[in-house]
Amino acid sequence: MGWLRLLRVVQKVERDLAGQLKLWDLNNAQFDVLAHVGAAEGITQQELADSLLVTKGNVAQLLGRMEKRGLIERRSQGRSNRLFLTDEGRRRFDEVVPAHEALIDERLSVLSEKEQKQLLDLLRKLDHGLEGDPSAAGDRRDPKAVDRKLQQ
Repeated sequence: MGWLRLLRVVQKVERDLAGQLKLWDLNNAQFDVLAHVGAAEGITQQELADSLLVTKGNVAQLLGRMEKRGLIERRSQGRSNRLFLTDEGRRRFDEVVPAHEALIDERLSVLSEKEQKQLLDLLRKLDHGLEGDPSAAGDRRDPKAVDRKLQQ
């Protein structure tokens, strides 16, 4: 049951991260927007929605709330809105992202660097396989092989 173990680990880490984000009055969805826009200012709402795997409507509501808080601004450009951090949004990004990454590093520190690399390689392979990447075809034909790898 590698899948259940993976899900349990994700839930534990997400709970810790959500607790940390409360210090900045953010939730996970708001952090995701802040991190994506901060890393790629000028991204369109549609590009953000695609990246977050949500609908454009969901992103529009979230952006509206973040605009009211003075973190994000939308600038019309042709038929699309481009997204930028405000000065306050940039300050928040510069504080939250490093703290967020540090907490993740801390949680993963129970694994050696070699184990962390193996985990990343396996997760990348699984992720690509789920998108239909032919380089992961071997594991898609044998789901038990993926499960065995995740249990290692």
